[in-house]
Amino acid sequence: MSHKRIPKRKAAIAAGSVVALGAAALLLPNANASQDGASDEAAAAPKTLKAAAASDLASQLSGLLGDAYAGAYYDSGKKQLVVNVVQGDNNQVIVQAKRAGAAVREVDNSMTELESGAQTLTSEAAIPGTSWAVDPRTNKILVTADSTVTGDKWDRLESTVESLGSGMATLKKSKGTFRTFVSGGDAIFAANSRCSLGFNVTASDGTPAFLTAGHCALGGNQWSDQQGGAPIATIDQAVFPGEGDFALVRYDDPATQAPSDVDVGGQTVQISQAAEATVGQQVFRMGSTTGLADGQVLGLNATVNYPEGTVTGLIQTNVCAEPGDSGGSMFTRDGLAIGLTSGGSGDCTNGGETFFQPVTTALAAVGATLGTGGGAAAGGEDAGAGQQAGGGAAGAGQQAGAGAGQRDGAGRDGAGGGEGAGQGAREEGMTETH
Repeated sequence: MSHKRIPKRKAAIAAGSVVALGAAALLLPNANASQDGASDEAAAAPKTLKAAAASDLASQLSGLLGDAYAGAYYDSGKKQLVVNVVQGDNNQVIVQAKRAGAAVREVDNSMTELESGAQTLTSEAAIPGTSWAVDPRTNKILVTADSTVTGDKWDRLESTVESLGSGMATLKKSKGTFRTFVSGGDAIFAANSRCSLGFNVTASDGTPAFLTAGHCALGGNQWSDQQGGAPIATIDQAVFPGEGDFALVRYDDPATQAPSDVDVGGQTVQISQAAEATVGQQVFRMGSTTGLADGQVLGLNATVNYPEGTVTGLIQTNVCAEPGDSGGSMFTRDGLAIGLTSGGSGDCTNGGETFFQPVTTALAAVGATLGTGGGAAAGGEDAGAGQQAGGGAAGAGQQAGAGAGQRDGAGRDGAGGGEGAGQGAREEGMTETH
């Protein structure tokens, strides 16, 4: 994957997005200035937004609406940001959100109440094989239990959910088992594991490196681009379990060319910078086992109780993954880096839940940058989704999905048939909009 400077045109577009959003924010304090019906009616028309711009607007409204803000999600069909509002006695919060360009939905559960419920689950039901995240589309906490949660464990989880009160949480059962997907864009190998290279970055001292999943570090300290090959990179920092699942891996040769792109099999997607995920947003995932897959973001700040321990702050999606995809890139069609594959349940035949480490959090923690310092997000235009591969990832430039059908180096099954899944996504996934 190579470190490239952001073209001036894209930088100008990003700056323009910030200015436009800033102008929307300036309107909010003046919401009381006009009370005429015509102005309110005009303000009520939601803006058409790209997912990245919707994420920025949601962040602004979160601060501006205070306790009335109850989460937001992206309606990809209408290309609108939907903001949940607990109105109370103040009708102006709805006026403010509409004037900013959001579609407004009045709900019962405040964000404070939902977050408090999630904390209760953490303290009373942190059972391996469970997860929870706030789902703004239902205005509830989505609690999931995998197939290992049975008997007393299920009873404990169910009673904890019921204790939160009616209408606060939804409990569902997953057919699979929550696990990390060690086995993983382009394949990388350690003595006992195979994972996927996530995104090439520049470390704080200016040397080339890449991000992958933190649990991949459990397989070894040195990594190669070929199974049994000479090491090309060494783990510098890793977090897992705990507050994330990410690792910074430095290339051993400081002269390594590390392009800022993702190889999706015969094509590359240029990565300009990192961005926050938005619920409802369409995303793509690349991994060395299953190739390219796509889906939607379902929840943010998810807590997952893996057998190895609890991990917080993850992104929940319905994008499939299998052993070997760990650490692989999750990104958008217009070249924004969103996440690193952590784990989940199911596979690319039956589906399931998959969790991702936010790239923005990982970059901030290790002090690295994407592109020419793209640690923060901006809107962005199409960033080369259809360009031909120009050479592949540094030291890891094999076709993504080359490891399909291999057995996981950590001894897990489930990697077979990956090329078929990846090829289908390559033919269709990057051209679909929903």
